[in-house]
Amino acid sequence: MTGRIFTCDHRAFDLPELLSWEVVHTGTVPCDSYSVTFLYDRAMAETLHLAAGFAAFHRGKTVLRAIVDEYTVELGEEGLTATVTGRGYAARLLDNESRPLTYQEATLAEIVRCHVTPYGITAGEVADLRASSVYTVPAGVSQWRALEGFCRTYGGFSPRFSRDGKLLAAPEGAGGKHLSIGQGDPVLSCTLREDHYGVLTEVLVIDKTRNASYSVKNEDMIRRGGQCRRVVYTPGQSTWDAMRYTGEYQIRRSKEDERVVTVRLPGSFPAFPGDRVDLRLDRMGLCGAFRVAETANTFSAERGAAAVLTLRGG
Repeated sequence: MTGRIFTCDHRAFDLPELLSWEVVHTGTVPCDSYSVTFLYDRAMAETLHLAAGFAAFHRGKTVLRAIVDEYTVELGEEGLTATVTGRGYAARLLDNESRPLTYQEATLAEIVRCHVTPYGITAGEVADLRASSVYTVPAGVSQWRALEGFCRTYGGFSPRFSRDGKLLAAPEGAGGKHLSIGQGDPVLSCTLREDHYGVLTEVLVIDKTRNASYSVKNEDMIRRGGQCRRVVYTPGQSTWDAMRYTGEYQIRRSKEDERVVTVRLPGSFPAFPGDRVDLRLDRMGLCGAFRVAETANTFSAERGAAAVLTLRGG
């Protein structure tokens, strides 16, 4: 992998050979993140001082566009080195607070124009989505929350970012890579975790303006002895469909972390969030189709390159 720094005055600087690096992809929040270490020369001082953006390339393809949060210069056993760290473009929306707003029949395009575009982010996809009720952005929330809340409530999806830093404000398609991992593949390690804590059994959605309520239940977890209820208050003028969806959405989100598999493989960037994996490890009793939720790719001279895939579903 190679790295490139972009300065605030729009200059590009290719980094020297990387001694070690880590790139984590989530596609959403928590943000993508990275850390790269390389030999330092005093001529780099001004470039690092003005560093604002970062790009990573692997085999000629962009694997990350991000912002620069921090750099350090260190004199140690490896000589004089510098380390640059930062987060993906979702950080621009997380770091900026929205003023309180109320929208009447807002469209997703309008939300993107007001809460995303002013922060230098380009939209790669924007779904044709319109609110079926009044949409309120409360005081004290980030621009990301303003965007994500609209996408979740009226579209049933979370916004994401592509590897080249473009906003994908549309449902996830089926165009990603499809991998198969089985007994004959070089799996360095694999962990299965099933966690029932926080998985909701019931969501009671209440619209105080209309004095109405709607209960949505997770029958599967109830049968397994679970007991975890949440009460959600919706903005005024909510429709019955919006209220039911809110409950269904809350339960679905709570189930996402119930069953998680992490697989460590040799090499770099075998998959990205949104890709699909057919996993069959008979010794662990693992067999099924999973979605890649997160990837962590690392490299160092001592350990070589490895990728950890976090899989959900199955």
